[in-house]
Amino acid sequence: MQSSVGRAVILALEGALKLKEISYIHAEGYPAGKMKHGPNALIDETLPVVCIATQDPNDPSSVLKYEKTLSNIHEVTARSGRVIAIAIEGDTHISQLVEHVIHIPQTHELLLPILEVVALQLLAYHIAVRRGCDVDQPRNLAKSVTVE
Repeated sequence: MQSSVGRAVILALEGALKLKEISYIHAEGYPAGKMKHGPNALIDETLPVVCIATQDPNDPSSVLKYEKTLSNIHEVTARSGRVIAIAIEGDTHISQLVEHVIHIPQTHELLLPILEVVALQLLAYHIAVRRGCDVDQPRNLAKSVTVE
């Protein structure tokens, strides 16, 4: 089974993939703990950073992951980065730290990825629509399995 950190990276990669596929924006999924190894150098007032900042308050490892993510958000905002956070409904602390928050319902740590990935997919969808992209027929995409 994947650790919660591993799941977060997979979700970040999926969110970045959707942004590339339907809105034609270059994006990268990156583990929050590795931000100091390169991505922080790119952060300025023009770079939006999407952070998955959710937690299950009943799971100590989930709370620790959340606290580390908040630390990374502080580093991004200290560099004038623009943060869009996916957070749990009722999280008033995160709303004070970031520019935009996408709220998802509170649930068990093991179920959070389902809600997080839907939020990321909807974010990509709405960005694509605002950019005037055809979300029903993205350009240059082929099915991974073709019939000959």
